[in-house]
Amino acid sequence: MTSKREAVRLVLAGSTSFRSAQDIYAQMRADGAKIGLTTVYRALQSLADAGQVDTLRTDDGESVYRACATGGHHHHLVCRNCGRTVEVAGPAVERWADAVGAEHGFTSITHTVEVFGVCAACRAVASAG
Repeated sequence: MTSKREAVRLVLAGSTSFRSAQDIYAQMRADGAKIGLTTVYRALQSLADAGQVDTLRTDDGESVYRACATGGHHHHLVCRNCGRTVEVAGPAVERWADAVGAEHGFTSITHTVEVFGVCAACRAVASAG
């Protein structure tokens, strides 16, 4: 692993939420790193290909990234307010996807499922204000 890719991985490892490449780049530059935005994108793609980074698309189509804490296939529960993310298994989703595929004659089924809501901390802040 290159030192720049490792530096990007460490930034993500220190965050509990998904972050954009631009956000990661801005933090690294503010911390004094000599890195370009293109290098950040390449590092993120390499980390995603290696299964070390999860990627999802926001409602406006932007790709955001998070250090992957769980090996293997999983899903995410994401707070719409603060971005806090929890990795969750989804055996019922897996069975459903396989059943729907089989029902229609499809094989080699893959899927992406992200669940969005408001976390307890954000809910507490909203009800206190």
